[in-house]
Amino acid sequence: MSLPVNIGRYDVLAEIGRGAMGVVYRAFDPLLDRTVAIKTINMAHDPDDIEFYERRFMIEARAAGGLNHPNIVTIHDIGRCGELAFMAMEYLDGRELKDLINRGELSFHQALDLAARIADGLAYAHARGVIHRDVKPGNIMVLADGRVKITDFGIARLHGADVRTQTGLLLGSPRYLSPEQVLGRTPDTRVDLFSLGVILYEMMTGRSPFVGSDVQSVMYQVIHHIPVAPGVLNPALPALVDLIVAKALAKSPDARYQNAADMADDLRACRLRCASDTDFRLPAKVRSAPGTTGAVTESSSAPGAATVSRGLAREFDSTEATIRLAARSAAIADPDRLAATVGVSREVVEAALKAASSHPSPEPEARAVAQWSAADRKRLWGAVMVALGMSALLIYI
Repeated sequence: MSLPVNIGRYDVLAEIGRGAMGVVYRAFDPLLDRTVAIKTINMAHDPDDIEFYERRFMIEARAAGGLNHPNIVTIHDIGRCGELAFMAMEYLDGRELKDLINRGELSFHQALDLAARIADGLAYAHARGVIHRDVKPGNIMVLADGRVKITDFGIARLHGADVRTQTGLLLGSPRYLSPEQVLGRTPDTRVDLFSLGVILYEMMTGRSPFVGSDVQSVMYQVIHHIPVAPGVLNPALPALVDLIVAKALAKSPDARYQNAADMADDLRACRLRCASDTDFRLPAKVRSAPGTTGAVTESSSAPGAATVSRGLAREFDSTEATIRLAARSAAIADPDRLAATVGVSREVVEAALKAASSHPSPEPEARAVAQWSAADRKRLWGAVMVALGMSALLIYI
């Protein structure tokens, strides 16, 4: 497909990315004599799709466009050109943090510095009423000169925004979501700190703290699973890293860091304390074998030994996982309704309920489920059904 010559006043130079609804180009701004990135949406697509993507587009423009910070991508301009809506933004010459983690190209000191700078950017956004809600390595750019930029504010929540357009859909990448996001609760700034905790865990260990064979098993782990301390998987790490990660990944928002600035301070304190120590390379990302979660529990026999997580990640069938999750959480109030909604027989639902009732309950997860309020069970059930029906909106990385 040939490149457009111009988009608005911008001279298009090359295509640098393509998504479901648009293309990202490298372009030149002759008025200000600079290279920019142009994100576009083709407004000629199906009206229902356009409504969703245009809303995300405008959310990103409003959220990032009002922020001016060294660790957040800068939005220069938005406009329309024929059937294209476009956004001109800072051109970033660098690589996604995801790529650096996957290839094992980070050192310990570098990872601490990057995490602290990400926290700085989040602190600035939060102070101005913007919650990112999709902080993940794929949305973090590390530039050639070492700077770091938070990108893609497409599902950000702005202070005072219409909540009906911001909540009710499980948006974001499941393994980086906080428990309250999975449960469908209204997010606050602490959801971004949980996500940063997941990123820090991955950088330090080469493993994800929450992994599963399907979306539902990941959601269950996010709510219930306590990941093994990073120092168990990577004994070279100082104990302070375990403490920072544990606080960032606390299930309760009240037990988490209460603001990003505090987390940045602890990351820098850790870096300062380790300044005289020899730096070392962090491990590359470990890919789970098909049919396993790759999660590691405290009962692992040796550092780095992977075990299949307890709970839901026993098979690939998302429908079966959904039914198991509903049964284990005591969310099935009407078996006939669930069977009709999911498209299975009542016998399948009854089998799941029977298995749940006979499941041994000394595990921490089972005790936690029993303590859930009726409202929490309702929220989880809603999140499960959203995940089943809206799987196309989930970026499962």
